[in-house]
Amino acid sequence: MLFSKCNAREMKGDQMLIDLAPVRKGRSANARSFSGLMELYEQNYIRLRNVAPDLCIADEMISSVPGHHDLYLSITERFKYTTMLRMTYRFEEEGEYLFEPDLQLKMYHDARVVEVLQLQSRSRGPLYLSDLIEQKWRMNRFLYKWLGYCLHQGHYFHPMQHLKVSNK
Repeated sequence: MLFSKCNAREMKGDQMLIDLAPVRKGRSANARSFSGLMELYEQNYIRLRNVAPDLCIADEMISSVPGHHDLYLSITERFKYTTMLRMTYRFEEEGEYLFEPDLQLKMYHDARVVEVLQLQSRSRGPLYLSDLIEQKWRMNRFLYKWLGYCLHQGHYFHPMQHLKVSNK
């Protein structure tokens, strides 16, 4: 039997095809489930837009906060519905630059979600697990926490309207 709007009107509360009890009780989707992962993607989109509200400023951006490491954001590809970007800190050790953590992200503008494509760490290397949902969950949970930390520190990539126009 196909589910349609007509069928939905005929069904009573507890007969729905999805379990709405967690929503009614104010709980979020299950952790480490596909729905929980999608919710995490949405939260990452919101946090990333709070750090970088205007990704059209430039392809390379740096957020500097006194007493903290500079945050680097690079746009690697722009398309109508998606933007690929890289976010990292840059450390200098013995004359060489190290990027840690080094995240490659994909932002879906129409769906308003951000997905971590790769998380590279110098101490652990890239994160690869046999369970794809678990791997995505860990990488995106890391991004969620890191963006919260960056916001707490005061990192922010200023939008175009806040830039001064030079009179030359």
